[in-house]
Parts: sequence; structure tokens; C-alpha cells
Amino acid sequence: MKKLLLLGGSRYLLPVIESAKKLGIYTITCDYLPDNIAHKYSDEYCNVSIIDKEAVLQAAKELKVDGVMSFACDPGVITAAYVAEKMGLPSCGPYESVCILQNKGLFRKFLLDNGFTVPVAKGYSSIEDAKKDVNIFNWPVIVKPTDSAGSKGVTRVDDPEKLEESIKYAISFSHCNEFIIEDFIEKKGFSSDTDSFSVDGELKFVSFSSQRFDENAENPYTPSAYSWPSSISKENQEELRGEIQRLLTLLNMRTSIYNIEVRESTSGKAYIMELSPRGGGNRLAEMLRYATGVDLITNAVRAAVGIPVEGVEQKPYDGCWAEVILHSEKAGIFDKLWIADEIKENVIEKDLWLESGAAVGGFSAANEAIGTLVLKFETEERLQQVMENISQFVKVELK
Repeated sequence: MKKLLLLGGSRYLLPVIESAKKLGIYTITCDYLPDNIAHKYSDEYCNVSIIDKEAVLQAAKELKVDGVMSFACDPGVITAAYVAEKMGLPSCGPYESVCILQNKGLFRKFLLDNGFTVPVAKGYSSIEDAKKDVNIFNWPVIVKPTDSAGSKGVTRVDDPEKLEESIKYAISFSHCNEFIIEDFIEKKGFSSDTDSFSVDGELKFVSFSSQRFDENAENPYTPSAYSWPSSISKENQEELRGEIQRLLTLLNMRTSIYNIEVRESTSGKAYIMELSPRGGGNRLAEMLRYATGVDLITNAVRAAVGIPVEGVEQKPYDGCWAEVILHSEKAGIFDKLWIADEIKENVIEKDLWLESGAAVGGFSAANEAIGTLVLKFETEERLQQVMENISQFVKVELK
């Protein structure tokens, strides 16, 4: 029986564990939080911090694993690549390439050096150095930690006088105390955050979504919904597909799932914002399985332990799909979820993670989601009508 080491313990690992078990693979989940939900479903739990590369490597050797994966868990991606390379296990790509992809500053520099369309951006470890560079940017700017996910530590800054405050906030979410400042790109339509897949370095499946935000939430940069198909023009989708392939080729990437964020600007340019060799959070790969029938999750498991992948091919969407990330706009005590009668026939799945009486936050980051709602519509027009007015159809009610 093959053994798969899974870094992290969030609920987004549950479909990965399920797929692994169907393949007859023994699963070991690993992090320093024994109460995380995924540990209840894996075959074994290993209490080691996933950002401690050497400790995870030692554990992987002792456990004699056949593969290692960090799915929907950004902090573990570099560690997974490190362990795979040191042990000669199947890997998404070279450790050095993964380090570039996982650091926003290094990634922006790599894109710039290789002729990709990029915003003005620069990474820093010093607040004073950043303040000296205020004139190189086209304001407003976005300030982010270089190494965090889930929109943690991200703010838009319109006034240079408020830059230091946002930098300190970003650093508070960074493991390496580094941050990046970049031009804020005014988007046309919706940005895209969804999953794709390469086999032996060739992009076999690529998807683009419409990523939506709740302007009333505590953090308006935390995604609150997704829908497929995307608002990005067909021309820019084709350009992005080619540029993503070029990026994978330059970095010598192999067989992997990727979470990719792209944006179409009001100027008509298309940008690759982030590309991480892992499955995305918010059940994105599950949504694509609903929409296309292509099982990226099972194939990511196969790739991680060296089993040939099957059925990874470009397929059209079967209808128009949306996922609502259930959340409260303010902190309080959860009462119930209300869904309007008009869309109940569109609800394919309701996944609520708490019960009445539980405390909820104000959605300052992705980890404050309380569930998901999967919707299917026959027309894009009806999807837009509902999603643009989602608060009229879905409400998280507090006591």
C-alpha cells in the first residue's frame, strides 16, 4: 500500500483523503494542530509544523512515504517540494522553481525578467526601503505579505502617508517578515481564481472563473463567491493560456494541479497574478468536477505517489455554475442560513460547517468562511442576476 503525506489539516483536504482511500492509498496528515478536522479522517496523524522543512523531511523518512502533497494549504507547498526533491519522490517541479512561485516578490521579478505582462511591483524586508520607493509606483497600490494566502494581510493603499501602517499589517501575516508593494490593477469585469493541471509540463486543463467579493465584509479582498464561465474575454483567455504554458516551461514544471489567479485590466491587458502548484482553497477543484466532470483532485493524488494520471483533458462546462462562500459580514452568534425559494431548485449542494449558537467572525480572511453553497443555472443571464444580488437570495442570519 502506498503512503501519502498530506501537509495541513483543513477541511479542504477531506476530498483528497477520500480520493486517496478509493485508490487504496494510506493517508497521513501532518501539522502542529491535532484538533484540525482532516486528522479525524486520515489513517494517521503526524504532529510536526509544516513550515519546518527539516522536521517534515525527517518524519517523511521515518514514515517511509511514497509521496507528499500540500493541497489547498499554501504554507506547506515549499516544504512538500523540498521533501520530494530530497527523497526522490514524485514532484510538481524543481524546488527552486516552487520557491519562486511561492514568494510574491520573487515571482514578480521572474515574470518581469522573462517578458511577461506585470504591474510595477517590488518586494521588501525593510519598511524604510519601501518608503524611499513611493514614487516608482502608480498609485493606488496593494500591499501584501510575500508568503501568505487566503487574502491575509492584504490592503489597498491610496495615500502614501498610510503606507507604513499597511506594511506593518502585511508583515504580521508573513512567516519571513517580507512584503510586496505593487500597482493596483483596475480590473475589467471579474478577476479569476481557479484551478488548472499540467501533465509532464504540458497544460492539459485550464479554467478561468469570475471571482467575486463582498464589499461589506471586514476584508473586501477576501473572495466571497466564484462563478463559471469567466467574464475575461476569449482573446485574453487564449493569451493567458499560452503565457501560463510558457511560465510552466520556463520553470520546468511537471505533473501538477495549480491554483492560478489572473486578471483582465480596464486597459485590455491580461496579467498572471499568482500561480501556485497546489489545489486552491474554497473547494475550487470540486466545483470544476461538478462543472466539467474532470477530476483534478484524484489526479493530483495519483501524481503525488507516481501513479499515471487519467482523464485530464479540456472539457466544456455543463451549464453555468457558482459557488457562494458562506460568511457573516460582522462578528456575532450564528442563528441560521436563509435561502430564497426562487433559487432552491438551483442549489446542488449546501455544506454548512457550524450549528446555531456558534460564534462567527466578520470575514476578515478566508478561514472565517462557515460553509459553501453550490449553484447551477441554465443560462449565464440568470446566474448574473442572482450573483450580482446574492444578498437578496442568501443570508447568514445572526442572533
